[in-house]
Formats: sequence, C-alpha cells, structure tokens
Amino acid sequence: MIVRLLLAAIAAGLIAGMAMTPAQYVKTIPLIMQAEAYENPEAGHSHDAAEAAGAHELAQEDSMLGFGRFWDTVLANLVAGAGFALMLAAVALLTGVEFPAGRDAITRGLLLGAGAWFCVQLAPSMSLPPAVPGFPYADLGDRQSWWLITVAASAVGLWCMVMRPEWFLKALGLAVIVAPHLWGSPVPEDLSSEVPAYIASAYAAASLATTLFFWLLLGGLLGYFLSRVPEEGAA
Repeated sequence: MIVRLLLAAIAAGLIAGMAMTPAQYVKTIPLIMQAEAYENPEAGHSHDAAEAAGAHELAQEDSMLGFGRFWDTVLANLVAGAGFALMLAAVALLTGVEFPAGRDAITRGLLLGAGAWFCVQLAPSMSLPPAVPGFPYADLGDRQSWWLITVAASAVGLWCMVMRPEWFLKALGLAVIVAPHLWGSPVPEDLSSEVPAYIASAYAAASLATTLFFWLLLGGLLGYFLSRVPEEGAA
C-alpha cells in the first residue's frame, strides 16, 4: 500500500512537472530573456532591443537538441513536481484528508493544491515577489530563511483557519499568516536596476499564474490517483 501511495504521488508530480514546462516557455521564460538582455551591458536598453535579443536566444535554445535552458527546465520541473507531490501527499495523510472515488477526489485535490499554492507561492510573494535577472536582490541566505519561515507560518495558519472549528484558532491562524509580513522581508541594499519595472511586474504576475496552474494540476492528479489506491490495494 505504501508503495502504491508513493507511485501515485510520483506519477502526479511527473505529469504536472512536464506540463509546467510549456507553460513557462509561454509566460515566464520570454520575460526572463528580456531581462537578461537589459542585464547584459552590451545589449541595448530599449524595449525593442530586449524583445529582439529574447526572441533570438529563444530560437537558438530551442534548436539545441538536448542542451541548454529547455532540458534544464524540463529536468528541474520533473524533480520539483515529484518532490512537491510527495510532500502534498504526506500533508494529506497527516491531516486526514480522504479521497473518495469520483469527482469528489479531484475536487479535494484541487483544494489541496490551491492551499499549497497559497502557502508556497502567493503568501511569500506578497512581501518578496519573484524577481527577474538583473533586478535587485537581498542576501540569498536571508531570503531563503524568510521564505521558509513564511511558508511554514502560512501552512500552520491555513490549517488553523480551514481545518479547525474554534473561532480563536481561526483568528490565531490569520495572525500567524500575517506575522512574517509585519516583521518584514529582506530588502536589498541597492534598489537600482536597468530592468524596466513593467518587465518585473509582468514576470511576478506570470510566475504566480504558472505556479497556480502547476499546483492545481498537481492537486487534481494527486486526488485522482490517490482515490484509486485503496481499491487497487484491496484487490
């Protein structure tokens, strides 16, 4: 039974990770390439120059059979998808979420994926949004520490608000979610950047949109696959 649970989670993660790659190539990677054109001192700083450089690089990398950004992205998405699926399955088991056969399993999986997206993506980005290359960054260690604390606090707070009936726990959950943002995220020392603000804002929005697609797909697939495990195990 444990093996079937693991295989169900890994299958959901690999499918969601593979589906994430074309979504990124449509929404986020072109913006990264535009930002890299501004980051390169030899590139022009006009909007047209950035678009031309980004399109040229995209065409080059798409023709690099087996090398470059595309296959690195595929591999990273597969590994991340499998890892996140295992974590999401563990959360479902620990919190007692059941996946009955039929549409209810997919619905519960979608809700679980939406909650994970809120904790992992949306909540941290409220104070520390995704940034493109060339945009000012705070210290990596400080950002990682703040992100981990925010994800953990958001998960605990969301569990209190959704899974517990007591009103004081719901209020406590909200306070826990807000606490890291009141404390404040790391701020870079130098805020200057050659990258236009519209590219940075478009990337942040596109990143949240693509990760929402990933987490919803992962949750739905996980709910469907896990709903079939007890039946197969009994057989």
